[in-house]
Amino acid sequence: MFKKRSLVLIGALMCLSFNAYSAETWRAWNIHNEGHPNTAAMDKFAELVSTATKDEIKLEVFHGGVLGNQPDALEQVRIGAIEIGNFNLGPIGPMVKEANLVSLPFIFKSVPHMFRVLEGEAGDIMAKAMAEAGVLPLAWVDAGARSFYSQKPINTPADVEGLKIRVMNNDLYTSMISAMGGNPSPMAFAEVQQALKTGVVDGAENNFPSFKNVGHYEVTTHYSLSEHLIIPECICVNTAKFEALSPELQEALRGAAEEAALYQRELWAVQSDEARKEVEAAGIEVNEIADKGPFQAAMESVYEEYLAANPDMAKLVEMAKSTE
Repeated sequence: MFKKRSLVLIGALMCLSFNAYSAETWRAWNIHNEGHPNTAAMDKFAELVSTATKDEIKLEVFHGGVLGNQPDALEQVRIGAIEIGNFNLGPIGPMVKEANLVSLPFIFKSVPHMFRVLEGEAGDIMAKAMAEAGVLPLAWVDAGARSFYSQKPINTPADVEGLKIRVMNNDLYTSMISAMGGNPSPMAFAEVQQALKTGVVDGAENNFPSFKNVGHYEVTTHYSLSEHLIIPECICVNTAKFEALSPELQEALRGAAEEAALYQRELWAVQSDEARKEVEAAGIEVNEIADKGPFQAAMESVYEEYLAANPDMAKLVEMAKSTE
């Protein structure tokens, strides 16, 4: 009898122990498909989380936006219906004004400069504001730099004068083109190739992989490295879920995200370099812009208007500009 009761007691204790430390399965959203650097990085993130937490947290990653579009997924992570998301910071701007820093044209000198800003005090301020909104960034990932492509090289703001340039539908982006004397033409991305081919627009802007992958290099002749918008992405977690973890699990999750982000940056650099080589081989002339100072100076009116409407962003803008 004693032996039987002992076995029952041991079994009950084992069950309690298992329940206390049983794995949580979290869902992770990613809009990108197979072959994209972020997809590989999110899969690696899931592996790293399992290892670092000894399977106390397991991630089930859903690629290709199957859990909803980005605004829907962003809201789901914010309220905790999905635990993790790989988001572009652009759509976060309307929800967290501090995130709009990255949407200011020519705010960053280069991609490495952008990472130095986000990994410094300015990034800490952004991260805190995002966390307060329910979406805590664990790591920043690369989404490239957007540059102009058209039928002629663009080396100075004067080269944009009179050109019809397709931009995303955002007041900051339309103001950017207007400040250089161009005519901003917001339109759906799917319409851009035909618009370039028929002359409805004279140019557009995007990063090298997108320029190559959607075939815009087939209907233009020049790609000018203005790098006017450098909008990163983030691996984000629902704030409440993260704060409910032990300090050890928080550290493990953040460390896994940072390692996955570094892996993503490496993959992005390779893919971007390959895309550049492919479009150059197809006949596209790529011109470096040695001095971006005139472009930054041309943005003075854009910044004045933005800061007049958002005076509390002045400190953050100055932090970014003064970062070496």
